[in-house]
Amino acid sequence: MNLSGYTGILMDFAENREEPLMNDALATSSRRYALSFTTGALLSREAALLAPLYIERRDWEQVRDEAVADNLLQTRTHSTGVRMARETVKRSSALTDGEIEVLAEAAASERAHLMWAAACRRYALIGEFAEEVVRERFLVLASTVDHDDFNSFVRTKALWHEELSEIKDSTLRKLRSNVFKMLHEAELLSEAGHIMPALLSERVAAALSARSPSDLRFFPTRQTEVQGAAL
Repeated sequence: MNLSGYTGILMDFAENREEPLMNDALATSSRRYALSFTTGALLSREAALLAPLYIERRDWEQVRDEAVADNLLQTRTHSTGVRMARETVKRSSALTDGEIEVLAEAAASERAHLMWAAACRRYALIGEFAEEVVRERFLVLASTVDHDDFNSFVRTKALWHEELSEIKDSTLRKLRSNVFKMLHEAELLSEAGHIMPALLSERVAAALSARSPSDLRFFPTRQTEVQGAAL
């Protein structure tokens, strides 16, 4: 096979492969930001529906297939069900098995906080915005976060990530809208744009703090670990 043919095969593989699912360990992150978080918002309701099935199956691909086949997410159309199941599984698989067990019987606020952490783990752009903008503004006593803050953050990241400079304005607006919807649903940002201190339950805080570095960094809180002192 000549070089051009071999290169074509590699390009086809790269375009068609799916992102790996994650359980207790996250897959090595790509140098390029994943920007496919335009489906749904926080998806905490959907994750709660699929969590018990994962606990039984311990196989995210099987969970995704069953969710689509049986319309477990109760979507109106098959295509919407496929998209929602795929995205819910993609984010949920960023949680550990122990976190999934908590999610399956958690209160609404705990589910929301776990799914915010899942989104931050799965999508580096969201995680970095949470840590570098939302939490940092909270720590310096800046009371709000707005669309201009997100736009400025993306412009700065675009200096090192050409994929951000290449996206259409309409796509950027959709990404920004979904990030802010997630923040609202996780009760980390009010509808007026005021940062709301994270009120994490003890078991969720312990799970987030168990990671290194601590995933408490994704939340507007002065806590750095479960028994740690305030910053």
